[in-house]
Amino acid sequence: MKNFAVYINPLFADQEAIGNLLQTLARQYSVNFFGLQEQREFLPPGIGYQDLEQGQNTSVDCVLVFGGDGTILRAKDIALRTGAPILGINLGYLGFLSETTLRELKDSLRDLISHKYRLLARMLLNCQLKRNGRIIFKGLALNDAVVYKADTPRLIHVRIFNGGRFVFDTRCDGVITSTPTGSTAYSLSVGGPLLTPEMQAIVLNPLNPHLLTIRPMVFPAGDHILLKVHGLTVPASLQIDGVTCGHIEENDEVLISAAKQRVQFIKLSNRTFYQILRRKMNLGK
Repeated sequence: MKNFAVYINPLFADQEAIGNLLQTLARQYSVNFFGLQEQREFLPPGIGYQDLEQGQNTSVDCVLVFGGDGTILRAKDIALRTGAPILGINLGYLGFLSETTLRELKDSLRDLISHKYRLLARMLLNCQLKRNGRIIFKGLALNDAVVYKADTPRLIHVRIFNGGRFVFDTRCDGVITSTPTGSTAYSLSVGGPLLTPEMQAIVLNPLNPHLLTIRPMVFPAGDHILLKVHGLTVPASLQIDGVTCGHIEENDEVLISAAKQRVQFIKLSNRTFYQILRRKMNLGK
């Protein structure tokens, strides 16, 4: 690896420290670091930038993401555009998706250059919002796609179908559909199951359903889930990876399926998924 794209959480206070470290590593290992056009205002001194929209992405070997899990979620589009894997450098609170830290970056970069790493492909969800039979929005989710009641204090009605077959109808605050990666995020916080990141499956988890019998469900990745929202008095919202992407109106449909695309993550250590759960989420303690 020689050419590294850099994506930085703009809210991180000490960006100068990142810039100084990258300049030192560039000289020591004879590698190139560059930021992105959309982040040019936040880049530390000494780091240039490229515009991937103009096709300047032919030699990106790796995307270094400086931040927490939310920053990594925002950087997934860069990995998809370039085909390069992500290495997360944790600057946040939890850093569940991160593989290294700022202090460990020198050793991590040495391992990358020496090809001492593995790649872990993570599943994405293909999300479509349909209105009157027409697709008005589509996007990809690394963690989850959430239908949420938005500004109304009332519960919303969501009718669930799988491959055209009726599953159930519930009144709730919303519905989370997540990847195995996202099973450790929002879905987990409302009682969803944990899935290992290598799995290919879709988790469906209603938010505060007003029925004791409604439970989270796990569907095969090959299934096609449809959420039909009804009984609205004001628009609900569609959120993908924590970002509101569109308003949902009466009888709109949200279609969820496994995407053909995958995002590659770099794995440097031999820490297992279960070790990370114990260390970062106190599993079993």
